[in-house]
Amino acid sequence: MNRFHEKVALITGAAQGIGQRVSERMAAEGAKLILVDRSDLVFEVQQQLASTTQVLALTADLEQYEECSRVMQTAVERFGRLDVLVNNVGGTIWAKPFEHYQASQIEAEVRRSLFPTLWCCHAALPFMLEQGSGAIVNVSSIATRSLNRVPYGAAKGGVNALTACLAFETAGRGVRVNATAPGGTEAPPRRIPRNGAEQNEQEKLWYQQIVDQTLDSSLMKRYGTLDEQAGAILFLASDEASYITGMVMPVGGGDQG
Repeated sequence: MNRFHEKVALITGAAQGIGQRVSERMAAEGAKLILVDRSDLVFEVQQQLASTTQVLALTADLEQYEECSRVMQTAVERFGRLDVLVNNVGGTIWAKPFEHYQASQIEAEVRRSLFPTLWCCHAALPFMLEQGSGAIVNVSSIATRSLNRVPYGAAKGGVNALTACLAFETAGRGVRVNATAPGGTEAPPRRIPRNGAEQNEQEKLWYQQIVDQTLDSSLMKRYGTLDEQAGAILFLASDEASYITGMVMPVGGGDQG
């Protein structure tokens, strides 16, 4: 398949996990890539893919609007256009019942899992509207209906609303906006954890409750693979989904989120 031949795609959170696998598969299908992450590990992915396609790697803190704007401007200056944006930054930082969150932790969860997507959409949109085409895929989560992750679920609910509202605004101007909602996903251990503090016994129990609920809610009773998540993202980003916009696609083995 060569669905992204000569297309320019920017993937955030590209240093590991779903973002890395999306980058690898888009490279294999001909995309020119801009890989963005807050970690220097993103340069390892760039080196891995450099023999396959043109790749620009950038480090940025996408919780800050100025950084999102810089990234989009740099991408367009390098490649002349921006065809695909995959907003993959986000993830649960803490896992516990809502009454145990500190106010600062609630704010941190929302900043991590909503604002990078919100800011990147806003920063990329002028370039896509000017060229009259573009596909945005936001990575949400089925955790909008789950336990021990209320702030994260609220942030991803915001991503779902952003996806629907922005699709309304841009459908007539050539820009499609969709989202996937991943369920539990098997992935190698994170090389840079979202929360560096070691879990105590109570926190391990709360996290195990998430695992149990995720498996119970999935009709397939298993976690998905990185390729199963990436496949849905690539489909929505490609011209095969040219008549689809404003959709949040659950990818959770039958769990609708």
